This record gives sequence, structure tokens and C-alpha cells, in this order.
Amino acid sequence: LRFSCRRWGGLVQAGGSLRLPCATSGFTFDDYAIGWFRQAPGKERERISCINSYDRSIKYGDSVKGRFTISTDSRKNTVYLQMNSLKPEDSAVYYCAADFLGTDCYGMTDWGKGTEVTVSS
Repeated sequence: LRFSCRRWGGLVQAGGSLRLPCATSGFTFDDYAIGWFRQAPGKERERISCINSYDRSIKYGDSVKGRFTISTDSRKNTVYLQMNSLKPEDSAVYYCAADFLGTDCYGMTDWGKGTEVTVSS
């Protein structure tokens, strides 16, 4: 599997929006759980969104529920994270990941390089 994710996602003011793309190759979305994670300085990595490989159901972490949306485009082989109503505490490095036949996005096996996002107050 291969991920091509931007190193720099952007600097945005609180309340603004960003969309993070992560291009992929070497696998079919349908067979994989797809997730977005983030890690802020001094904090543990947080799972923020997950697409289940079996039924394609989607879960979000409580901190982003209602504000962030994960999606995939099979034609472009790209995973997206739409982030709205951004808050300074959303500042972090964001990671896209995949896991063959995964369900809850714990124990992801393949990771993209991180994308840095900064939200100013």
C-alpha cells in the first residue's frame, strides 16, 4: 500500500474549514478499513474517524463528531477528511491509515505520512 499525503495541510482561523486529501495506491477501498487519526504535541494519537471494511459504516470520535467528515473517491483513489468549524485544539498532525478487512480502525497496519494542520484562535 502507498499513501501520498500532503505534509502541510494549512493554517486556518478558528471557525474555518479545511479538506485534507490523501492519495492512495496498491489497494481497493472496499477491502480495507480506512481511518484518520491525529496527534498533537505531547498527546497520544487519537482515532478521529473510521470506515468499517465490512459494512462501510462510519464512526467518529466525540471530539470531532458533527464537524468532520471522512469520505473516499474510488475513481481518484483518494481519502478525504473534511474539517469544519475548526478549533485551536484541532491543531495536530493528521494521519490516514488502512487495515485489510479491519472493522474498528484499531491496529491499523498501513500508514501515510502525517499532514500538519494549525488552527489559530
